[in-house]
Amino acid sequence: MENEDTIHLLKECDAGSKMAVASIDEILEKVEDDTLKQLLCESREHHEKLGNDIHSLLMEYDSEEKEPNPMAKSMSWLKTNMKMTMNEEDATVADLITDGCNMGIKSLYKYLNQYKAANQQSKELCSRLISIEETLRHDLREYL
Repeated sequence: MENEDTIHLLKECDAGSKMAVASIDEILEKVEDDTLKQLLCESREHHEKLGNDIHSLLMEYDSEEKEPNPMAKSMSWLKTNMKMTMNEEDATVADLITDGCNMGIKSLYKYLNQYKAANQQSKELCSRLISIEETLRHDLREYL
């Protein structure tokens, strides 16, 4: 059961880190403030690096990566483009990314609770991903 829970948790973290990178990529060109742009770029790098660590661990378990849910990705794209069409301001960017962080944090805690038998290393990776999301959410407050 441990290996199964470990793989499931890692796959969910993998999908979450990819979703975060894709969301930041999608919105980055619309950012005006250089400090906000730098903040998002740094967070993207953290997500990407952690995603690479997760991917390496999945390979050790002979497991494949997990792509973000296509429906979630589509809904995110639609929401982002609708909101940005109506209001192309940095506050809108901060609002959208904050919503994404909130959803990511909630989902990751759910998976931590769901896959209790996962090994400590995968739980620590999940906790690191949660921390990245919480830090970004906190840092975005001044742009809301």
